[in-house]
Amino acid sequence: MVDYNQFPSPCYVVEEELLRRNLGLIKQVSDEAGVEIILAFKSFAMWHLFPVFREYITHSTASSLYEARLAWEEFGSKAHTYSPAYVEEEFHELLGYSSHITFNSLSQMVRFASHASEMGVSCGLRVNPEYAEIETELYNPCAPGSRFGVTAEQLPQVLPSVIEGFHCHCHCESSSYELERTLQQLEHKFSHWFHQLRWLNLGGGHLMTRNDYDVSHLIVLIHGLKRRYPHLHVILEPGSAFTWQTGVLLSRVVDIVENHGVRTAILDVSFTCHMPDCLEMPYQPEVRGAMRGDKGPYVYRLGGNSCLSGDYMGSWSFDHELQVGEQIIFEDMIHYTMVKTTMFNGIQHPAIGIWRKEGIAEVYRQFSYEDYRSRMG
Repeated sequence: MVDYNQFPSPCYVVEEELLRRNLGLIKQVSDEAGVEIILAFKSFAMWHLFPVFREYITHSTASSLYEARLAWEEFGSKAHTYSPAYVEEEFHELLGYSSHITFNSLSQMVRFASHASEMGVSCGLRVNPEYAEIETELYNPCAPGSRFGVTAEQLPQVLPSVIEGFHCHCHCESSSYELERTLQQLEHKFSHWFHQLRWLNLGGGHLMTRNDYDVSHLIVLIHGLKRRYPHLHVILEPGSAFTWQTGVLLSRVVDIVENHGVRTAILDVSFTCHMPDCLEMPYQPEVRGAMRGDKGPYVYRLGGNSCLSGDYMGSWSFDHELQVGEQIIFEDMIHYTMVKTTMFNGIQHPAIGIWRKEGIAEVYRQFSYEDYRSRMG
């Protein structure tokens, strides 16, 4: 059992044992399917834990100069890099940290691909199959009018020789059956060019560590794809799957207010600052010891400690009246949290820690006023 009292509040706490469980399953899929699975930094970039990741995987994916540099300096290998658009001033440095680079448009390819190829970086194009089963449009890269990827109608019959791969990303916490239907669309529209390629990156959103995910079906799908195109090196780059249900966000109650019969427990964290997907997705987290809804004896909204009016979630039902100082634990708060936080309002940023498999608490980082001040100039 994790002793959360050994951590400050607020704090993100990763459990090493749960992380290793996910990593072990991901390596199993990689080995059995013959597919390369790499970590997407956009979901998790806690570099203190990269040595643990390197026991199971060898590469990562980056979407910016800083992420690519982190891959090279802290993960210890060059990144598979994709960005909606590269800028001239950064591009040469970015190539130095990249083994693969994917262009989002034909114009970016024309502008930058020859330079990348001269530096020995494998070049690819992001393609848009114009198909996705993502209900929340904010997370749908294939929505009508999307700025992501090249459609089949835009491609020439013969690809430039510098292009060695296609990158397709159109999933979000998706199942293997959604991947199956996506592959049908992808092959229908783009398999004409597959013989000209060396690799195929199927992007992220493959939530293979979720309990109800059909891992065996995923492996069968990849085997079938490789039988049809045995020359292609297949890559998956999930984010959430690596750190799904591997840790929590600790917080505590700092006040309780009531208005028109609605009681709100105000916390020392903020949804808009520290759990942005809760407002963007919207994603409803689990709260330890509480049930969603207003059917219990003690019902509270949980409010963030910022000045944003909508910085709250609710309702949750508890079996007791909450008290100031009481600990509130948000479950599954490691993926897409630390990487998306802000210091809006100058609110205390959660610390970052890990509960080691040996039962030891380690706090890697606590944030101070100087961290906020340094961002302002």
